[in-house]
Amino acid sequence: MKELHIMNHPLIQHKLSIIRSKETGSKEFREIVGEIAMLMCYEATRDLPLETIEIETPVSKATASVLAGKKLAVVPILRAGLGMVDGILNLIPAAKVGHIGLYRDHETLEPVEYYCKLPRDIGERDVIVLDPMLATGGSASAAIQFVKNYGARNIKLMCIVAAPQGVEKVRNDHPDVEVFCAALDEKLNEHGYIVPGLGDAGDRIFGTK
Repeated sequence: MKELHIMNHPLIQHKLSIIRSKETGSKEFREIVGEIAMLMCYEATRDLPLETIEIETPVSKATASVLAGKKLAVVPILRAGLGMVDGILNLIPAAKVGHIGLYRDHETLEPVEYYCKLPRDIGERDVIVLDPMLATGGSASAAIQFVKNYGARNIKLMCIVAAPQGVEKVRNDHPDVEVFCAALDEKLNEHGYIVPGLGDAGDRIFGTK
């Protein structure tokens, strides 16, 4: 079973505290979600393979390391996952972006698909699925399965706040997928929201309620 990575870097934790506050407005919330995603991306891509090349600096020839092997794709779960994309593209602008549209049925809490558009070569890429909140885990698990159905095999899930139920769901359904989060919170409430959480990430990113 792949490891759960909880990122307790001081910068991530500081920014997480800001977006947890109900006083934080949409503009600041949206910007900080992107910043957290960018910081988390450093750790989530730590195992990307490198190859050695020879370059010429202004002073002399030198050997240097560049990314090698498979290329990267990021796949946000609509709509809240969109808030994490730009932060990652700031670091890896050549990454391709797929989109998976899921919503959670408020009665059953089960995910319902309404859109899926992925890069044609998704099977040849390392994939990071993005969703700020890992609550019940249903949407994340379904999104990972969609990506697998298109041939991807090396998949990671990056979220900001997770609940134990969501982590367990993804681990049970996809033991081959590493999960990266900034916080593992206490529980889900009776409405399926993470406690203490940060509210509805999509509403807070886009200013809708």
